[in-house]
Amino acid sequence: MLNYRNGLELMPSYDGVERSYRIKVNANESTLNLPPTVEERVLNRLAMIAFNRYPGEEYRSLVEQIAKNFAVDASQILLGGGSSEIIEKVFHAFGGAGRKVVFPQPSFSMYKIYAKAAESDAVPFNLDAQFDLDVDAFIAKIREVGANLAVVCNPNNPTGNALTPAQVEKIAASIECAFLLDEAYVEFYGQSAVNLVAKYPNLLVARTFSKAYGLAGVRVGYMIAQAEVTRMIDKAFMPYHMNVLSLATADIVYQMREEFVPRLQMIIAERERLAQRLEKISGVKVFPSNTNFLLIRLARAEELKNYLESLNIGVRYFAPTAFGLKNCLRISIGTIPENDEVFAAIKHFLEAM
Repeated sequence: MLNYRNGLELMPSYDGVERSYRIKVNANESTLNLPPTVEERVLNRLAMIAFNRYPGEEYRSLVEQIAKNFAVDASQILLGGGSSEIIEKVFHAFGGAGRKVVFPQPSFSMYKIYAKAAESDAVPFNLDAQFDLDVDAFIAKIREVGANLAVVCNPNNPTGNALTPAQVEKIAASIECAFLLDEAYVEFYGQSAVNLVAKYPNLLVARTFSKAYGLAGVRVGYMIAQAEVTRMIDKAFMPYHMNVLSLATADIVYQMREEFVPRLQMIIAERERLAQRLEKISGVKVFPSNTNFLLIRLARAEELKNYLESLNIGVRYFAPTAFGLKNCLRISIGTIPENDEVFAAIKHFLEAM
């Protein structure tokens, strides 16, 4: 009989099974692949890779690019397999038996799983009915429980709303523990708190290439923090944890990130257009969003999800037990034709069925 680690059977699981939909707006991915000019450069770069060598030059190149862009030292940058790996390592570095991690809920569902994996106590802090974070009460809770780590997803997934840089700074200035700011969707918001890292040694900012740059399948993310912090977090990573194919791809994409600006502008414009159209349908509550998705609430959410799936359209439905998300659907922003079809299907279901 195999003897697994104590508690492993109690670990929650993340549903990462991908389903093929004709219109796939359930996972907050980019609906478009790489711009043709970027794809050409990436393929040319991949053709030059020395597959027999461990990654080194590619890692340094990407780190130096990111550091230059943010005007920080290269020692302040860490790379990971998506921001998810970085967040997991941060939980590991500051976690342990009896240690506490405070984060808002509803938010990224993996925070609870990371806390469990790090043998830490998860302390969710409830957002209000409009999914706003009471910053003063959040600070008070962090102090009350003696947290070792506080985490905020900004803008927040799956609600779409965001704290201002001033609110982020208030949290960083008011707590002594590590403060991880998950900025996975910040390119759709435009207000980052990265500049605060120089002022607050407890602030760590995580970002990803998966959303704005459409590299969800490549798995690259990065963290910006003060050098002493990155030095310690780096101890949680295995040697050569990044593969050369992902690093080379992300390196080219970051060099050519201006090519993605029109796409970001399109997604933001489409987000607002779809939100305005959905708001006109009786019985649909559309929450404000600063991301590449919309969260809506309606009485027949599960029925609508099933109807959309019958049309081969995938959206994200939240179980009734998910805190604050009863009768909610999350819809990623697709192309203009995709958004039009999703809207038409929702409108038909609610008005004609």
